[in-house]
Amino acid sequence: MTEPGNSNALAAAATPRGLFVYLMLYGGMTVLAGVLAFKQVQLVPTELSVEAGIFPYLVLVVISSTVAQLYGQKTANTIVWWGFIPLGISALLMQLVLGLPASVEMIDFRPDDLAAFEQVHRSTWRVWMAGPAAYITSLLLNVWIFSKLRGSGEANTLGLMVRGAIASAISQAIDSVIFITLAFYGEFDITNLMIGQVLAKVVLSIVLVPFLITGGVALAKKLDGD
Repeated sequence: MTEPGNSNALAAAATPRGLFVYLMLYGGMTVLAGVLAFKQVQLVPTELSVEAGIFPYLVLVVISSTVAQLYGQKTANTIVWWGFIPLGISALLMQLVLGLPASVEMIDFRPDDLAAFEQVHRSTWRVWMAGPAAYITSLLLNVWIFSKLRGSGEANTLGLMVRGAIASAISQAIDSVIFITLAFYGEFDITNLMIGQVLAKVVLSIVLVPFLITGGVALAKKLDGD
Protein backbone atom coordinates (compact mmCIF):
# COMPACT_ATOMS: atom_id res chain seq x y z
CA MET A 1 0.00 0.00 0.00
CA THR A 2 1.30 3.45 -0.94
CA GLU A 3 1.61 5.85 1.98
CA PRO A 4 -0.20 9.24 1.72
CA GLY A 5 3.08 11.13 1.64
CA ASN A 6 4.34 9.02 -1.23
CA SER A 7 1.04 9.46 -3.09
CA ASN A 8 1.28 13.24 -2.81
CA ALA A 9 4.88 13.17 -4.01
CA LEU A 10 3.94 11.00 -6.98
CA ALA A 11 1.03 13.30 -7.87
CA ALA A 12 3.28 16.35 -7.73
CA ALA A 13 5.89 14.65 -9.86
CA ALA A 14 3.22 13.70 -12.40
CA THR A 15 2.14 17.31 -12.91
CA PRO A 16 3.52 18.50 -16.26
CA ARG A 17 6.13 21.22 -15.83
CA GLY A 18 4.39 23.46 -18.35
CA LEU A 19 1.12 23.25 -16.42
CA PHE A 20 2.93 23.98 -13.15
CA VAL A 21 4.58 27.11 -14.60
CA TYR A 22 1.31 28.39 -16.03
CA LEU A 23 -0.48 27.77 -12.73
CA MET A 24 1.97 30.06 -10.92
CA LEU A 25 1.79 32.73 -13.61
CA TYR A 26 -2.01 32.55 -13.68
CA GLY A 27 -2.36 33.27 -9.97
CA GLY A 28 -0.13 36.32 -10.22
CA MET A 29 -2.02 37.73 -13.20
CA THR A 30 -5.41 37.47 -11.47
CA VAL A 31 -4.16 39.73 -8.68
CA LEU A 32 -2.30 42.14 -10.95
CA ALA A 33 -5.34 42.61 -13.20
CA GLY A 34 -7.35 43.94 -10.26
CA VAL A 35 -4.63 46.37 -9.22
CA LEU A 36 -3.89 47.78 -12.67
CA ALA A 37 -7.58 48.17 -13.54
CA PHE A 38 -7.71 51.40 -11.51
CA LYS A 39 -5.84 53.29 -14.23
CA GLN A 40 -7.39 54.14 -17.60
CA VAL A 41 -4.95 54.40 -20.50
CA GLN A 42 -5.75 56.63 -23.48
CA LEU A 43 -5.67 55.14 -26.96
CA VAL A 44 -3.75 57.91 -28.71
CA PRO A 45 -4.62 59.72 -30.98
CA THR A 46 -8.31 59.09 -30.15
CA GLU A 47 -10.20 60.03 -26.99
CA LEU A 48 -11.00 56.37 -26.38
CA SER A 49 -9.39 54.58 -23.46
CA VAL A 50 -8.89 51.18 -21.84
CA GLU A 51 -8.44 50.14 -18.24
CA ALA A 52 -4.90 48.87 -17.72
CA GLY A 53 -6.09 45.55 -16.33
CA ILE A 54 -6.51 44.52 -19.96
CA PHE A 55 -2.81 43.62 -20.16
CA PRO A 56 -2.65 40.92 -17.46
CA TYR A 57 -6.13 39.79 -18.52
CA LEU A 58 -4.77 39.02 -21.99
CA VAL A 59 -2.21 36.77 -20.31
CA LEU A 60 -5.04 35.00 -18.44
CA VAL A 61 -6.84 34.37 -21.74
CA VAL A 62 -3.68 32.99 -23.33
CA ILE A 63 -2.95 30.72 -20.37
CA SER A 64 -6.50 29.37 -20.10
CA SER A 65 -6.61 28.64 -23.84
CA THR A 66 -3.17 27.02 -23.77
CA VAL A 67 -4.16 24.81 -20.84
CA ALA A 68 -7.42 23.84 -22.58
CA GLN A 69 -5.49 22.92 -25.72
CA LEU A 70 -2.85 20.76 -24.02
CA TYR A 71 -4.40 19.52 -20.80
CA GLY A 72 -8.12 19.60 -21.51
CA GLN A 73 -11.18 21.77 -20.92
CA LYS A 74 -11.78 20.36 -17.44
CA THR A 75 -8.29 21.33 -16.27
CA ALA A 76 -8.65 24.82 -17.76
CA ASN A 77 -12.01 25.34 -16.01
CA THR A 78 -10.49 24.16 -12.73
CA ILE A 79 -7.70 26.74 -13.04
CA VAL A 80 -10.26 29.49 -13.68
CA TRP A 81 -12.23 28.58 -10.56
CA TRP A 82 -9.11 28.26 -8.40
CA GLY A 83 -8.10 31.70 -9.59
CA PHE A 84 -10.58 33.04 -7.04
CA ILE A 85 -8.22 32.02 -4.23
CA PRO A 86 -5.40 34.53 -4.95
CA LEU A 87 -8.08 37.14 -5.73
CA GLY A 88 -9.79 36.62 -2.40
CA ILE A 89 -6.61 36.44 -0.34
CA SER A 90 -5.17 39.57 -1.94
CA ALA A 91 -8.41 41.48 -1.30
CA LEU A 92 -8.39 40.47 2.37
CA LEU A 93 -4.72 41.37 2.76
CA MET A 94 -5.37 44.76 1.16
CA GLN A 95 -8.08 45.48 3.73
CA LEU A 96 -5.74 44.37 6.50
CA VAL A 97 -2.95 46.67 5.32
CA LEU A 98 -5.35 49.60 4.94
CA GLY A 99 -6.58 49.03 8.47
CA LEU A 100 -3.13 48.95 10.05
CA PRO A 101 -1.63 52.27 11.24
CA ALA A 102 1.15 53.76 9.13
CA SER A 103 4.59 54.14 10.64
CA VAL A 104 5.65 57.43 12.23
CA GLU A 105 8.41 57.79 9.63
CA MET A 106 5.94 57.47 6.76
CA ILE A 107 3.51 59.95 8.31
CA ASP A 108 6.28 62.48 8.94
CA PHE A 109 8.41 62.11 5.83
CA ARG A 110 6.22 60.48 3.16
CA PRO A 111 2.69 61.80 3.75
CA ASP A 112 2.01 62.23 0.03
CA ASP A 113 2.90 58.60 -0.68
CA LEU A 114 0.68 57.44 2.15
CA ALA A 115 -2.25 59.58 0.99
CA ALA A 116 -1.88 58.36 -2.61
CA PHE A 117 -1.70 54.72 -1.52
CA GLU A 118 -4.80 54.96 0.62
CA GLN A 119 -6.76 57.04 -1.87
CA VAL A 120 -6.18 54.54 -4.67
CA HIS A 121 -6.70 51.34 -2.74
CA ARG A 122 -9.62 52.50 -0.62
CA SER A 123 -11.47 53.53 -3.77
CA THR A 124 -10.92 50.28 -5.64
CA TRP A 125 -13.54 48.21 -3.78
CA ARG A 126 -15.85 48.37 -6.80
CA VAL A 127 -12.97 47.22 -8.99
CA TRP A 128 -12.29 44.31 -6.65
CA MET A 129 -16.00 43.38 -6.66
CA ALA A 130 -16.46 43.80 -10.41
CA GLY A 131 -13.32 41.84 -11.26
CA PRO A 132 -14.47 38.39 -10.10
CA ALA A 133 -17.88 38.74 -11.79
CA ALA A 134 -16.34 39.63 -15.15
CA TYR A 135 -13.42 37.24 -14.63
CA ILE A 136 -15.42 34.06 -14.03
CA THR A 137 -17.96 34.75 -16.76
CA SER A 138 -15.52 35.68 -19.51
CA LEU A 139 -12.77 33.14 -18.84
CA LEU A 140 -15.14 30.18 -18.51
CA LEU A 141 -16.76 31.37 -21.74
CA ASN A 142 -13.34 31.65 -23.38
CA VAL A 143 -12.44 28.08 -22.42
CA TRP A 144 -15.85 26.77 -23.55
CA ILE A 145 -15.78 28.47 -26.97
CA PHE A 146 -12.13 27.56 -27.54
CA SER A 147 -12.80 23.90 -26.72
CA LYS A 148 -16.06 23.65 -28.67
CA LEU A 149 -14.48 25.05 -31.82
CA ARG A 150 -11.86 22.34 -31.61
CA GLY A 151 -14.35 19.58 -32.35
CA SER A 152 -13.17 16.00 -32.14
CA GLY A 153 -9.94 16.35 -34.06
CA GLU A 154 -6.47 17.71 -33.39
CA ALA A 155 -6.18 21.28 -34.60
CA ASN A 156 -3.32 22.48 -36.75
CA THR A 157 -1.53 25.74 -36.04
CA LEU A 158 -3.87 27.82 -38.19
CA GLY A 159 -6.92 26.27 -36.58
CA LEU A 160 -5.45 26.92 -33.15
CA MET A 161 -4.92 30.59 -33.99
CA VAL A 162 -8.42 31.05 -35.42
CA ARG A 163 -10.05 29.38 -32.41
CA GLY A 164 -7.99 31.51 -30.06
CA ALA A 165 -8.96 34.72 -31.86
CA ILE A 166 -12.69 33.96 -31.92
CA ALA A 167 -12.89 32.77 -28.32
CA SER A 168 -10.82 35.67 -27.04
CA ALA A 169 -12.70 38.35 -28.99
CA ILE A 170 -16.14 37.21 -27.80
CA SER A 171 -15.20 36.54 -24.19
CA GLN A 172 -13.20 39.74 -23.78
CA ALA A 173 -15.94 41.90 -25.25
CA ILE A 174 -18.37 40.46 -22.69
CA ASP A 175 -15.77 40.91 -19.95
CA SER A 176 -15.47 44.60 -20.81
CA VAL A 177 -19.21 45.23 -20.63
CA ILE A 178 -19.56 43.48 -17.27
CA PHE A 179 -16.44 44.91 -15.65
CA ILE A 180 -16.71 48.53 -16.74
CA THR A 181 -20.40 48.72 -15.90
CA LEU A 182 -19.96 47.28 -12.40
CA ALA A 183 -16.70 49.09 -11.61
CA PHE A 184 -17.21 52.59 -13.00
CA TYR A 185 -20.86 53.25 -13.89
CA GLY A 186 -22.06 56.37 -12.12
CA GLU A 187 -18.57 57.66 -11.36
CA PHE A 188 -18.01 59.16 -14.83
CA ASP A 189 -19.22 58.83 -18.42
CA ILE A 190 -18.11 55.31 -19.34
CA THR A 191 -18.94 55.57 -23.06
CA ASN A 192 -15.41 56.19 -24.35
CA LEU A 193 -13.95 53.67 -21.94
CA MET A 194 -16.48 51.01 -22.95
CA ILE A 195 -15.99 51.55 -26.68
CA GLY A 196 -12.21 51.74 -26.36
CA GLN A 197 -12.04 48.66 -24.17
CA VAL A 198 -14.18 46.48 -26.43
CA LEU A 199 -12.43 47.74 -29.56
CA ALA A 200 -8.95 47.23 -28.12
CA LYS A 201 -9.72 43.74 -26.85
CA VAL A 202 -11.28 42.61 -30.12
CA VAL A 203 -8.37 44.00 -32.16
CA LEU A 204 -5.77 42.45 -29.85
CA SER A 205 -7.68 39.17 -29.91
CA ILE A 206 -7.37 39.06 -33.68
CA VAL A 207 -3.88 40.53 -34.10
CA LEU A 208 -1.96 39.38 -31.02
CA VAL A 209 -3.71 36.64 -29.01
CA PRO A 210 -3.48 33.89 -31.69
CA PHE A 211 0.30 34.22 -31.83
CA LEU A 212 0.58 34.31 -28.04
CA ILE A 213 -1.48 31.12 -27.71
CA THR A 214 0.63 29.40 -30.36
CA GLY A 215 3.75 30.48 -28.52
CA GLY A 216 2.25 29.44 -25.18
CA VAL A 217 1.48 25.95 -26.49
CA ALA A 218 5.00 25.63 -27.93
CA LEU A 219 6.56 26.78 -24.64
CA ALA A 220 4.49 24.35 -22.58
CA LYS A 221 5.44 21.46 -24.85
CA LYS A 222 9.09 22.40 -24.51
CA LEU A 223 8.81 22.58 -20.72
CA ASP A 224 7.07 19.20 -20.70
CA GLY A 225 9.91 17.75 -22.74
CA ASP A 226 7.80 16.94 -25.82
